[in-house]
Amino acid sequence: MTAATDRPLPTRRPRRSRSARHEERAAYAFIAPNMVLLALFVLVPLVGAFVISFQRTNGFGAADWVGLDNYRRLLGDALFWRALLNTVLFTVLVTPISMGLGLLAALLLNSVLPARALFRSLLIMPMAVSGVATALIGVLVFDQNSGVLDALLGLVGVSPVQWQSDPTAAFASVVLVTIWWRIGFNMLIYLAGLQGIGPELPEAAMLDGAGWTRRLRSVTVPLLGSSTFFLTVLNVIYSFQVFDIVFVLTGGGPRNATSVLVTYAYDTGFVTRDQGYAAAIGMVLLLLAIVFAIAQWRGSRNRDLAG
Repeated sequence: MTAATDRPLPTRRPRRSRSARHEERAAYAFIAPNMVLLALFVLVPLVGAFVISFQRTNGFGAADWVGLDNYRRLLGDALFWRALLNTVLFTVLVTPISMGLGLLAALLLNSVLPARALFRSLLIMPMAVSGVATALIGVLVFDQNSGVLDALLGLVGVSPVQWQSDPTAAFASVVLVTIWWRIGFNMLIYLAGLQGIGPELPEAAMLDGAGWTRRLRSVTVPLLGSSTFFLTVLNVIYSFQVFDIVFVLTGGGPRNATSVLVTYAYDTGFVTRDQGYAAAIGMVLLLLAIVFAIAQWRGSRNRDLAG
């Protein structure tokens, strides 16, 4: 009898009110169109590309099932490894430089700086145009025959740079245009993070004798950790997927010096019409992006738990 009375009584789930159920149905109704579009334009093509990566097809007629042959080809494809190396190098250069310059711009615009609104508009302006338009502006600047930059270098007695013929110069032009395009977005996110920091901690550090550099390193940067995590993931994934600027500015040349994974997949799928192999390249790119995002999330989560 005692055992029966000591047994815990089953807990009843609290019944939700009619208004709560109505709000839940309304929420599902609002997000349903987005979910449908996401499934239609992202998930369905993704599954289709995954299936095609196991086939040999030119996009017309029947496809031949080849299993893992397309993925085995990647291991011995020198052009694939060159494109992968270029993608990694592009990411390593563009991500920290654009984020560092974006943070510096945010710090300046968050202070008492004359004409802050004008400088903010100038930095954000590249965000208002597409990547193709940005690349066309880059062509006007870096064209080795009629570019503005070579004309300015000639005025000061510097020999013109072969931006489209020299592999190093071509890669540098792509990096510079991308950094210019991305600084404004990084600045905007960092500026929002800075304006969310209360004045108490920086003022306390200043009263303790910490200089500007010490306050930046020990107070400001740690408090911007969530913004940095968001921008790192976004910038790296974008760098993995860069296409428009490279395609318009250099077309992947000269001699594949600026070829990245997406441009190589494009050439493979729509120029040589080997769409199964192009889909395999796309799946490798997707896997790299997912692995990085998970690793970055776990590292950030572990730091938060340790702190």
